[in-house]
Amino acid sequence: MNPIPWLHDLFGVSKPIIAMCHLKALPGDPGYDAARGMDTIIEAARRDLHALQEGGVDAVMFSNEASLPYLTKVEPITLACMARIIGELRGEIKIPYGVNVLWDPSASIDVAVATGAQFVREIFTGVYASDFGLWNTSAGEVVRHRRAVHGDHVRLFFNIVPEAAAYLAARDVAEIARSTVFNARPDALCVSGLTAGVPTSSATLRVVKDAVPETPVFANTGVNIGNVAEQLAVADGTITATTFKRDGYIWNEVDVARVRAFMERVREVRG
Repeated sequence: MNPIPWLHDLFGVSKPIIAMCHLKALPGDPGYDAARGMDTIIEAARRDLHALQEGGVDAVMFSNEASLPYLTKVEPITLACMARIIGELRGEIKIPYGVNVLWDPSASIDVAVATGAQFVREIFTGVYASDFGLWNTSAGEVVRHRRAVHGDHVRLFFNIVPEAAAYLAARDVAEIARSTVFNARPDALCVSGLTAGVPTSSATLRVVKDAVPETPVFANTGVNIGNVAEQLAVADGTITATTFKRDGYIWNEVDVARVRAFMERVREVRG
């Protein structure tokens, strides 16, 4: 495997596995448990973070996964809560870490800058019809915002086949990948299945990677111990969550044994 230099520099390995640390519903979210409060959310995130690190993942990314239904422009309380959580855990984070504030790219960058995160994942380009309404992005505004808040060090992972959404223009995914790389200069591209936990199409991964061979391409959903070899045969890494949870159920806590078994298989694949 020939490593892409910046990926290897940041993560220390070829084909890095970025694990999601899903936060419980936050203040302002419909599912927030006000009786248990923020301390419960922080402790749950702490347990998951430690399990992921003990299991051997290469990086972790914090997201407000339980903030359903998602907003395309989040409220200030979400940023404040995420910054607090990551700030309280920062001294315990031993691996590279990123942020994904669903579905708001500028907010993701803001939290990354505030907490020292090295990368973000979001929808930066394109216009999509989604379960959460119309996503009408502006990569030019977001990239300029990153410069304005002194976030040039924050790597941008562009999700170009997002969950629960369809590109409005009649364009081939290879065409989308090539024009996105030319026009927006992403650090990496992400390719997803329909929702979290649903496998990314290996065929789609191949189309995207063949279209932009010099750009890292990540399998963004549904990677598990049974398909990780197939996915990493094409992808430059994975962003993984559901398979690490107890019983493989997205809303359960992280199971360190599942993480260890997955990472052992990854090390075999890496050779």
